Amino acid sequence: MQPSSVRTNAAPGAPQPQVSFSVVDSLDAIKQEYESLRAELSGMRNQRDELELKLESQVAELDSLRRSLFELETQHARVRQQFADEMHHMRSELRSIQQSGQGQTPTASFGVSGRSPRGLGVSDSSSNIPSLADSQRPMMREDQRSSSRGTDVHPDSLKTTRGNEGDLDRDPERLYDHRDPKRHKARRDHPGISDPYPSPMGTQPRLSGASGAVKPLPSQNNTLGLYRFPTDGAPGSSTAYPPMNLVPPVQELTLQSVPPECRKEGGDWYAVYNPKVKKALDINLVHTFVHETVVCCVQFSADGRFLATGCNRTAQIFDVQTGAKVCVIEDDTAPKSGDLYIRSVRFSPDGKLLATGAEDRKIRIWDISKRKVRHVFDGHQQEIYSLDFSRDGRHIVSGSGDRTMRIWDIVDKSCRTITISDTDSLNNDAGVTSVAISPDGSMVAAGSLDTVVRIWDIASGTLLERLRGHDDSVYSVAFTPDGRGIVSGSLDKTLKFWDITSVVNDLSRSKHSPASGNNALVAQDRSPANPSSSSSPMNFVGHKDFVLSASVSNDGRWVISGSKDRCVHFWDSRNAALQFLLQGHKNSVISLHINPLGGMLATGSGDNTARICTSN
Repeated sequence: MQPSSVRTNAAPGAPQPQVSFSVVDSLDAIKQEYESLRAELSGMRNQRDELELKLESQVAELDSLRRSLFELETQHARVRQQFADEMHHMRSELRSIQQSGQGQTPTASFGVSGRSPRGLGVSDSSSNIPSLADSQRPMMREDQRSSSRGTDVHPDSLKTTRGNEGDLDRDPERLYDHRDPKRHKARRDHPGISDPYPSPMGTQPRLSGASGAVKPLPSQNNTLGLYRFPTDGAPGSSTAYPPMNLVPPVQELTLQSVPPECRKEGGDWYAVYNPKVKKALDINLVHTFVHETVVCCVQFSADGRFLATGCNRTAQIFDVQTGAKVCVIEDDTAPKSGDLYIRSVRFSPDGKLLATGAEDRKIRIWDISKRKVRHVFDGHQQEIYSLDFSRDGRHIVSGSGDRTMRIWDIVDKSCRTITISDTDSLNNDAGVTSVAISPDGSMVAAGSLDTVVRIWDIASGTLLERLRGHDDSVYSVAFTPDGRGIVSGSLDKTLKFWDITSVVNDLSRSKHSPASGNNALVAQDRSPANPSSSSSPMNFVGHKDFVLSASVSNDGRWVISGSKDRCVHFWDSRNAALQFLLQGHKNSVISLHINPLGGMLATGSGDNTARICTSN
């Protein structure tokens, strides 16, 4: 058979060597391929290690270049600031010399007919309010801009468009607010009158009288924004600034300049802690409330459950815990044309009423439950910038650009007027930008455009104190919880803490002494030039732009400030050391308020949002 013949023809045992030879060859081939791949892998690993070394070297080089670039930018900004300060000073000096050559002498008007030299005016009417047509008043007011509403004007005016290239002249790296919280001095307000020599460190004090003459003062700011002492000024002179705090200056805090443990980042916000002080607070964003327009003001209710915000035409109330919008309040009887920004909102102590102050110079008292206006107080001649309720809920104090404060009685609808007639010499304008009632209800403090913080006895209207020291308009004032201190924030980019213990003691003695009366209270002038009347204020230096809002924590430990630089700063009230800065808003932080229950902060901004953060 064929199969058997095939089997007989094949040599016995021949297939076995053939199969063994084939397997060995295959294994050798696989081994050779494995060794080849192994060598190739080893070469690739070597290449990877080399690339990693090169990458690390390049990253280190880039970091070095970035640090060098940052140092160069800082040096450039320092030189530019010094140059701008020197130019501004020299040109101011030249203008002063020119005015002196024309034989013009600055004059200042103090007092009102029948008033004392300290310039206090108290009346039941507004007849003693200076005329708005007075040539000494600034040429441009926000309430005189009705013809320009809806058009592009100066960046510090009411209406501004983001695309306006002229808005970027002073700071090309940041867009301006759609709306500045309060009007600035006349040379900033008038669209046709611009300051040709703006100082990046803030405006220098100006002395203006009937002749408009300018008295120059040497720049007291160095590139870090800290005061430096004049070498030729005599002690106690008007140019002798108070010594700075004993806390060493803090370098500029950025995410890149601090170690990882000193920064905290959220979705659209971050906090940068000062690496030179012990971390004592933690911050978290809880709610963001989006509005259709700029949020000019925020305030918590006394029980801490609700937050009120003020924007164009409406005041809105939010639930603090859930973030839900509780109600929207709007006066349907108000004119529909133009803007009507609400500059200040205040809950009554019982939380049933909400007071709003607006551009139409009216104060509206709202019944929150009914969403209806209960009272309207009318009398101010300029926009209302600030309100504050008394602790008993019966009185409201209002501050306006017309240089007056008014004390309104909600029950009998009466009004007392306090007029500032001792205008300081910065710009001859003492428009009231901020008011605050002391915790015990005995005093009211007011910050004004002429750089002065004034304190009055709220019962008699007697001027108790003038606090001088800021180099530019004061935009915010707040009492400490014990009522013995005041914190003020200014366009000079600083805050100051004023110890007013002596004022409180003098007022208390005058009220308990049978033989004493109002005449026993004489207003002091507490300033660096008059150190005998008060200790020097504590300075909080670190903001890069105007300080627009300030507050003090309920335990008095922290001072919180909001600025046009878009940052919120938390300061240690004991030594003015910066604890951390918080940034999340895309525009100026116009207003801020601390929850009366503690541990919560609300902010309102030019980016059309209000935010609530918790701290612990």
